[in-house]
Amino acid sequence: MVPATRACLSTSAVEGGDAALVSRRAVQTDAQWERIAPLLPSDVGKPGRRFRDHRQVVEGIVYRYRTGVAWRDLPAEFGPWQTVWKRHARFSRHGTWDNVLTSLLTQADAAGEIDWAVSIDSTINRAHQHAATLPRATGANANHKNQISEPADHAIGRSRGGLSTKIHHAVDGRGRPLAVLVGPGQGGDAPMCLPVLNAIRVPRLGPGRPRTRPDSVLADKAYSSRAIRTELRRRGIVAVVPEPRDQQGNRKRRGSRGGRPVTYDIDAYRGRNVVERSFNALKHWRGLATRYDKLAITYRGGAVLAAIIVWLRD
Repeated sequence: MVPATRACLSTSAVEGGDAALVSRRAVQTDAQWERIAPLLPSDVGKPGRRFRDHRQVVEGIVYRYRTGVAWRDLPAEFGPWQTVWKRHARFSRHGTWDNVLTSLLTQADAAGEIDWAVSIDSTINRAHQHAATLPRATGANANHKNQISEPADHAIGRSRGGLSTKIHHAVDGRGRPLAVLVGPGQGGDAPMCLPVLNAIRVPRLGPGRPRTRPDSVLADKAYSSRAIRTELRRRGIVAVVPEPRDQQGNRKRRGSRGGRPVTYDIDAYRGRNVVERSFNALKHWRGLATRYDKLAITYRGGAVLAAIIVWLRD
């Protein structure tokens, strides 16, 4: 039996052509850790005390979201559960996870590994009762400098299935996340299209402005609106978005005032399935498939961490 000492960022390893036996808490690969270790802060958690080993704590965070256990139920090998939770809350609030993801995207773009045919969609996740105990009228630490703001509704809303949260994704042509946002479950997809697009920002390794403009945007009929098409046209982005039947009927009834028929590349649209597959992989993490976090900041941080793991494994 292989001894379990830590959780992992990848749950399988190959050595000498044979798959090595690993436990559910096998050690992450050194190559993966070496890519993100320099990107994590090295300051002290409290005056006179340095951070507990980042690798141990990050593995604990990954284990928690992958299994969906309560923070208090984390195995002791990850250290005190309070330390793991506080580290994740701090990294989420201060944008550390976002900085790590941005750095990985920069490296991938410099190597020409990002497919800029971007697909956008959202997935709805049920909010557990433990996530819904905060008042909807408050925003925790919303005005602190250099911190990500907590929305007043904590990105929890009431939809047909009860209290829920939506994760909005923009993924590249291979289904790897470029931007992650969260919103209430009853919120529409179209109003979040431009905010998600605006969240795409990939700096260059050398001189030049960060890349923020995809070659094309693939989305389903929920994203079909004149405002979205106008903005994509203004930015020189090809819209691969079908028009729903009610919009087609309204346009035809208006005659020449309704504008030209919407056209899009049907073959290119078939590639939109990558965002659906991205959500399927995301929901393998039980702590994301069901929201247990009270704050939208920490829940989104878990989703960004999952995106980081996707890029590390690539």
